Amino acid sequence: RDLKAKGLSVGVIGGVSGRQAEYKRSGADWLIVGLGNPDPKYEMTRHNAGFLMLDAIAEHFNIEVRRVKFKGLYGKGTIAGQSAVLLKPSTFMNLSGQSVTEAMNFFHIPPERTLIVFDDISLDVGRTRIRLKGSAGGHNGMKNIIYLSGSDLFPRMKIGVGSKPEGWDLADWVLSRFTNDEMKTLKTVSENVTDAVELLLSGAPDKAMNRYNS
Repeated sequence: RDLKAKGLSVGVIGGVSGRQAEYKRSGADWLIVGLGNPDPKYEMTRHNAGFLMLDAIAEHFNIEVRRVKFKGLYGKGTIAGQSAVLLKPSTFMNLSGQSVTEAMNFFHIPPERTLIVFDDISLDVGRTRIRLKGSAGGHNGMKNIIYLSGSDLFPRMKIGVGSKPEGWDLADWVLSRFTNDEMKTLKTVSENVTDAVELLLSGAPDKAMNRYNS
């Protein structure tokens, strides 16, 4: 599935497509999205792991994510020689696709160059998993992005937040805060994520997956 029918250009991960000139006119080669919920009460919760990682990416590459547009906050900078837009949707998790597709349309960025970073309860805290395409895997934010874009060709980086303990409601678990020890582990994860992002944007997805899929 792709977006050709919707008039969006199609790119190739880490490569140069025949529509490169269109990317350059748009002013961005890549869109990197961290998923989460915008209300302050959700800060440092498991469901906001995508926001936490996007903040780390922004800090590492010195990109300010403060501009208000696309139903979210965004900033522009350079990563691995590629112009990149960082985006934090403000739509709340289940409507993330509204923000993502607006930004994709504005910058003419195809799914193959739109990296989505989000939480995954099937992975322990400290683990990450990179995929270049695929289903939503039960994640509501990713489901909405795939539904509204009409494509499942998004590269994605899943951040482990731990499985639901016995007796917990799933919603309560993903909206619970990380422990202090888990936050220390996520510091290392954020360093791995920034390196993986640089590898992906420099055209080395296999190296990123071999190094950081755990």
